[in-house]
Amino acid sequence: MQNCLKLAALVLAAALLQLPDTHACTNIIVGKKASADGSVMLSYNCDTFGHSGWLTNHIGGRHTAGEKIEIRDFWHPGEVLGYVDQVERTYNVVNYMNEHQLCILETTFGGRKELVNKEGILGYDNLMQLALQRCKTAREAIITMGELAEKYGYRDSGETFSVCDPNEAWIMEIIGKGPGRKGAVWVARRIPDNAICAHANHSRIRKFPLKDKDNCLYSKDVISFAREMGYFSGKDADFSFREAYCPLEFVNMRLCEPRVWSVFRHHSDTAYMDSFLPFLDGKFDICDELPLWIVPDAPLTLQDVMADMRDHYEGTPLDMTADVSAGPWGSPIRPRAKGFTSGGKQYFRERPISTQQAGFAVVAQLRGWLPDAVGGVVWFNCDDPGMIAYVPVYCGTTQIPSAFAAEHNQDGVFDEEGAFWLCNWVSNMVYPRYGAMIGDLVEAREELENEFFALQPAVEAQVKALPESDRAEYLNAQTAACTRKMMQRWSRLARELIVKYNDQPGTYTQTFWDAVARDTGNRYLVP
Repeated sequence: MQNCLKLAALVLAAALLQLPDTHACTNIIVGKKASADGSVMLSYNCDTFGHSGWLTNHIGGRHTAGEKIEIRDFWHPGEVLGYVDQVERTYNVVNYMNEHQLCILETTFGGRKELVNKEGILGYDNLMQLALQRCKTAREAIITMGELAEKYGYRDSGETFSVCDPNEAWIMEIIGKGPGRKGAVWVARRIPDNAICAHANHSRIRKFPLKDKDNCLYSKDVISFAREMGYFSGKDADFSFREAYCPLEFVNMRLCEPRVWSVFRHHSDTAYMDSFLPFLDGKFDICDELPLWIVPDAPLTLQDVMADMRDHYEGTPLDMTADVSAGPWGSPIRPRAKGFTSGGKQYFRERPISTQQAGFAVVAQLRGWLPDAVGGVVWFNCDDPGMIAYVPVYCGTTQIPSAFAAEHNQDGVFDEEGAFWLCNWVSNMVYPRYGAMIGDLVEAREELENEFFALQPAVEAQVKALPESDRAEYLNAQTAACTRKMMQRWSRLARELIVKYNDQPGTYTQTFWDAVARDTGNRYLVP
């Protein structure tokens, strides 16, 4: 038994050292009958150390025969990877939603390293943007991304996509075939309308129905390729995408699946969800998976999804504010290190949904009963979702507000006109004295968001009344006005915090004082 524990510790240490800092995004998917208002919703925290956030847009239109699209590396924009044939008609795209309320978000699961093919032209972000520019529905986008990967090659590691439109919500997983093999293998499953799903940097799809084309799509060689590579040898009906292409490993699972578990725990029986704790502890002989989706105990509101994306496991056995590592101010924020060593043993650190390295956060609403221009809303802001107020950016918006533009939100260049830097300024004041200051931030956040929520019925009514030709101008103005209001309130908050908390007033947590007493013995004991 001791040898097994030593071996497990060595494996854990090696895995922690190899785990990339980019291994850190979370998506939630809500079916239209699982939401309180009938909307399909999906969310995304883009979490990468040193990566800032901004809004992007693509203006669609008609294109001439023979036109080509230049493809650049997402992480190294100066590198041209190749060219893709343009299509006759493309659509407007704001961030990760197009003018038809099609929305695509992602998390990276990695999977088998030998299946990365850097000879491919298209990375995951390229697939997403091309599908958004070309497709009207989730189903069409899934098929298009598969076809593009087959034709031009897929260059990234394993990826999970949330692919949704106002009528259908899907989860899709894709991975390449390795050097010299241009295509990719993939599978997509439709989330039941009355269910919610989540994914967080770990492959979630296991077995899938092979003959249900209404609710499951997959590449023709998803099973045969696994057989060829020696990843699978059983009956087709027993094939599991996760087991074949992303074998279960403790560290990768432990830093990822708890985020899914916590989302589900918010919206179902807690005792039932706590029955999966052995899985999170690596006891795979007892339990080796979480459900792919659950039916929530009550329909989710927009505010529920936003709250889920701000989670640090509060009130659960994994609560990050409840032990001494939360420091004197009970903070759920942890420094960059993925783990630590003590007494010759290797330890990991919790990885919550909300985390300081987020570049931006998105909660998207897709509502088929409204005109597309206002039915689709990307609630957006830069930085940690636990520290920001979400701003409504409408599907029909064609101009990016200045505060969300790339030019004001570059890595390593402070710009007081950029939302990323203003929000980080506030966040990084709160992080070190979290328990004392977070209440002030939440008060400002709720003030703004409640105002934005209350504004929506009037905006929707106005868009309905306007001719289609005038809607973009109106929604551009509304998006810009909300963004300005957020920037003004956050600038004021920064100044309020420095005045109110100058020289660190406040009280440390009792957990911290108890730890000090244990560590120092009688040194500070009053006789």
